[in-house]
Order: sequence, then C-alpha cells, then structure tokens
Amino acid sequence: MSITFADLTTMRVGGPIGRLHVATAAEHAVELFRDADGAGEPLLVMGGGSNLVVGDVGWDGTVVRMASDTVEVDGTTITAAAGVEWDRLVALAVEQGLAGIELLSGIPGSVGGTPVQNVGAYGTETSDVLEAVTVYDRETGAVERWGRDRCGFGSHRMSVFKRSDRWAVLDVTYRLRRGEQSGPIKDPVIAERLGIEKGGTAALADVRAAVVAQRRSKKMVLDADDHDTWSVGSFFINPVMPDGEIPAAAAECPSKPDVPGKTKLHAAWLIQHAGFNPGYGLDWGNGTVALSSRHTLAVTNRGGATTADVMKFAAHIRDGVAAKYQIRLNPECDLINCSY
Repeated sequence: MSITFADLTTMRVGGPIGRLHVATAAEHAVELFRDADGAGEPLLVMGGGSNLVVGDVGWDGTVVRMASDTVEVDGTTITAAAGVEWDRLVALAVEQGLAGIELLSGIPGSVGGTPVQNVGAYGTETSDVLEAVTVYDRETGAVERWGRDRCGFGSHRMSVFKRSDRWAVLDVTYRLRRGEQSGPIKDPVIAERLGIEKGGTAALADVRAAVVAQRRSKKMVLDADDHDTWSVGSFFINPVMPDGEIPAAAAECPSKPDVPGKTKLHAAWLIQHAGFNPGYGLDWGNGTVALSSRHTLAVTNRGGATTADVMKFAAHIRDGVAAKYQIRLNPECDLINCSY
C-alpha cells in the first residue's frame, strides 16, 4: 500500500506521493535536493507535517522528509537538525537548565519549521532566541549559514522562507540562557496556571508543564484518538492591516501592534463573532470537517475528510467573516495543490 500525505500530516488528508525519500542527515538531504533539481523533478520538502495541507491529487514528484535527529548543546546554545521533533528539543533544554523556549512547549512539528513560521506562543517567538540557521539554496546549490537578520522576521509569522521553496532549512541554532527560572511570564492564562502574578517567573519545568496542560485543554496537543487534534493547529493566520484601514465593523476586535504602521487583529474573535462557535461544522456539509470544540482557529478532520472537504469548509468560514467584517482570512498553513 502506497504512502499518502494523509499518513504523514497531522490533519490526515492528502493524496499520493510520487517518490518519498527520508533524509537522515543534512548531507543526505542536500544530495537528495540536488538529485531532484538536477533531474527537473518537482520537489517538496517537509518535516513533521503539522503545518501542511496537500490536495487530494497528491504530489507527482519527489518528497524529501527531514528526519535527521542530531542535537548539540554548547554552553548556552543548542543546534538541532531540521528533522528533530520540536517538543523533544524543548524538553531537552528544560532538562539542561536552559531557559528561553519553555513557553513553546507542546507545539507539534519539527525544528526546521520554527524559523519558517517564526513559531511563537504565550509571548515568546523563535526570532527571540534564534542565533543562526543553516540553509540549502536551491538556486545556487550552496549551503549557507545565516544569522537572524537574514531571516526576514518582522510582521506576524513571516520570514523569507515562508511561501518560498528556494531555501531548505538544514539546522537551527538557538541562543538560550542558563538558569532554572523562566523569564517574565507575560501571558495571564499561563501565569494563573502557575499561581503567580503576570510578569513573575517560575521554574522551567513548572512552566513547561503549565503550557502543555493549557495546550491540551485547548486540544492543541496531538492525540491520535482525539479528532479535535486532527488539524494543523491554527488554520487561519491573524490578519495584519495598515493602521487606519481596519473596517469600522471590526472596531471592537482585539488587536495588538505589529510592525510600525500596522495592527494585528485576533482571527479567533472574528471567526466566533461571525457566528462560528467552537465545534461548528458537525451539522454542516458532510460533517467530516469542523472547528475544534475548544479552539476556533483549528479546522479539524472529524474522520474520513478529504482535502476538498477541508477547503470547502475553510472557504465557508472565510466568506462568513468577510461578509460581516470585510476582512479576508488567509491560511497560516502551507497549501500545496489545493486552495480555498
């Protein structure tokens, strides 16, 4: 039986794979990239499949799945191969008494995806701790070592890697801080779970436990037996709009400053206030796709969904929000051979 993207992604949808290769080391990955590009083969690079939705037609080309598992700790820096499971790295940092990424506990996916998405949660982002990234440039065939400034971080969840297939991440180096206590906890929900005031600190292990518990309560920790977690996490990205151009209808939407001159709006608020409550969708369409019962940003596969079902449902949510607020919601995940 051939492997499909439904077997390799956290949403568990997607069609057949032309040729699947598993890269167990950076050198192996580069060799596979060069072979595919040299042969003129369409190439798709993936990690844990936690931010990827592929069409029912699949991918008629080469897929390289990053699965290298090398981690090196040097003082207060950790360098991890792209294929390392992200939460495994966070657990290791906590065990080693290295602070800086404990608030990013429980996030699915692999290390290679963190600079692409500028992964963040509860007041911490990858860009806060990233020191360097090793990339393969498919245009030049060169392996390069980049500092943080070349990654193009800035606006919400953006980087030079996002929506581009030119560069493949091989490894990432994070600069952390030696200590048993976290930095200031900015998120009130996590602070409450820890029993501390907002802005206080706590033991790294306690922060990690609180974050995982909070994510689990929101169905954001993967569980093969729980369809509420069969998703890509946040399907829709928080919209960023120029100051002064936010529609009057969305004036009450919670917001935060983004890059100078722009404001980030709360997509979950827009979705829920447009009439789509947690769990919405079970009685819509064929019932195979719905919002998570705990998290309105998560579009979930309730079992038996196709990518076409997911796209139809996502478009329904997008159109409902646009009709009420004149704001278009775009995907945070990567859509390959599909759209809505």
